[in-house]
Amino acid sequence: MHYRTLGDSGVEVSEVGFGAWVVGTDWWGDRSEEQAIEMVRHALDRGITYFDTGDVYGHGRSEELVGEALADVRDEVTIGTKVGYDFYNNPQAGHGELPKEMDPEYLREALDTSLERLGTDYVDLLQLHNANVGEVTPEVLDLLDEWREEGKVDAIGWALGPSIGWLAEGEAAADHDFDAVQTVFNLFEQTPGRHFIDHIREMGANTSVIARVPHSSGLLNEQVRPDTELEEGDHRAYRPDAWYETGWEKIENLRFLERDGQRTMGQAAIQWLLSHDEVASVTPTFRTREDIDEWAAASETPPLSPAEVDRVEDLRAENFGVTDDDGMDSLRSSVEGEDLEGTGKQWAGR
Repeated sequence: MHYRTLGDSGVEVSEVGFGAWVVGTDWWGDRSEEQAIEMVRHALDRGITYFDTGDVYGHGRSEELVGEALADVRDEVTIGTKVGYDFYNNPQAGHGELPKEMDPEYLREALDTSLERLGTDYVDLLQLHNANVGEVTPEVLDLLDEWREEGKVDAIGWALGPSIGWLAEGEAAADHDFDAVQTVFNLFEQTPGRHFIDHIREMGANTSVIARVPHSSGLLNEQVRPDTELEEGDHRAYRPDAWYETGWEKIENLRFLERDGQRTMGQAAIQWLLSHDEVASVTPTFRTREDIDEWAAASETPPLSPAEVDRVEDLRAENFGVTDDDGMDSLRSSVEGEDLEGTGKQWAGR
C-alpha cells in the first residue's frame, strides 16, 4: 500500500481507503456486527489505514463499530467522519434522505457525540455532509477553525453528492482551503471530479480529492451485469437497468487497462483515479474479504502510463462511456430528475 497526504494538513491516508457506509447498515448486504468488525480489521491487515464513516450511517452504528474495531490501533490509523444530517430528530424511512442541519450549535453537539461513539477525543478528518454553499456560513467556517485549534479535528473536508448540485460546493471547498473534497468519481462518471481537479489546479489550492464509487456501482469491477439480480435493499438497485446495460457495452473499450493480466479491471479503475495527483484516496465499497484483497492490492499494481492516460482521454472525447461530451451523465440526470429528485433514494446519506 502507498500513502498520500490530504492537502497540506499533514494527515496521511492510504491510497485505498475503507468506505464504512457498508458497516452498521444493510444497504450493501446483511452482515453481523462481528463480521463488520472483522472486515475492518482485515482491511487494516491489507495496509488500509484510512477509514471513512459518517454519523448518519446506521444512525451512529457505523461509527461505533469502526471505533471498536480500531480502538487498539487508534494512533496508527486515519479516521474520517461526517456531520450534517439530523437523524437525531427525524426518523428515516428506507433509503430516503434526511433533513440537514448546519447550525453551529447542532454541529458542536453532533461532533461531540460522534467522538463518543468512535471512542476517541479527535477525528483526523471531519467532513460536512452534503452541505450546500449557502449552509457553510462564516460561523460554520469559524467553528471548523476552532476545532482545528482545539485539536478536535486535524483536517476538514466537504463530502458531496449529486442531490445538492455539487459543482459550486466543490469549488467552494477549494476556495475556502478545505483539506479534502469527497465526490463520486470514476472512469464512467468523470464529472464533477475532473471539474474539481481543474479548479484546484487553477486556484493553486491545497485541496485533495477523495474518490468514492470508483467502480460505478459495480460496473467497473464487473460485479454487476445487465442480467445480475440484486438483492432486495441493495443500494445499487436504485440505478436504472439502462445504466448497467449501457455501461457494460463500454467495458471492452477499457480492456487495455488490464495490461495483459497485470491489473484486474477493478484495480485498473482505481489506478486511473490515482493517476491524478490531486486524488489522495479512493474508497471502494467492500462487500467481502475478496474485495478487500483485490482492491487494496490495486495501490501496488503498475501505475498507468502516460500513453494509457491519453488513451482514456481519447476514448472520453469519443463518448466511449456513460458520460457525454460535456461530462454530464444525461442518463443519470434524467432518472434522478424524474424519479429520485428530493427522495435521496439513490444517494441518501452517502
